Amino acid sequence: QVQLVESGGGLVQAGGSLRLSCVASGRTFSSAAMGWFRQAPGKERELVAAITSGGSTKYAETVKGRFTISRDNTKNTVDLQMNGLKSEDTAVYRCAAYQLRTYVSSVSDWGQGTQVTVSS
Repeated sequence: QVQLVESGGGLVQAGGSLRLSCVASGRTFSSAAMGWFRQAPGKERELVAAITSGGSTKYAETVKGRFTISRDNTKNTVDLQMNGLKSEDTAVYRCAAYQLRTYVSSVSDWGQGTQVTVSS
């Protein structure tokens, strides 16, 4: 099991930037793919970005070119740099740990979530 704690959410104007950070503890962090998901009111949860244990990444089409996911296996952290924020990015963002090294496996652990609100 992995414990995940997010930070960095908040209120920002459209066009601004935020950086979300997730600190993991528990099973070996470097052996798990990690992801950031989000859920807006009345909408289904969606994958925003994911990164394998080896550093390969994938992004939702809606955030490509604006968001960057990264990880530091020495600090057990995974970050999401969000630039060019839009009102439609408003959501609760949750950090997730996958069961295996790649994001084709299932998510096994979730963070509590952090609110991101973008004002237009």
